[in-house]
Amino acid sequence: MLHIEIKVASQINPEWAEWFKDFTLSYTEKGETTISGEVIDQSALYGLLSKLRDLGMKLIHIETTESKRKPGK
Repeated sequence: MLHIEIKVASQINPEWAEWFKDFTLSYTEKGETTISGEVIDQSALYGLLSKLRDLGMKLIHIETTESKRKPGK
């Protein structure tokens, strides 16, 4: 599993928040959104990035680290 943190340059509209239900969304005063959580592998990360692309979101920062959790735990 990978722990991810992605920052985009705008706030994700609540209508689209369902796409990110397995992640934590937080918002900054500058109007940015940080998406954090875990993905099973790099393929799942690319799927998440595709959703952000489809919404026209400008990426600011992406960070991944190996999670100490095992899948399914």
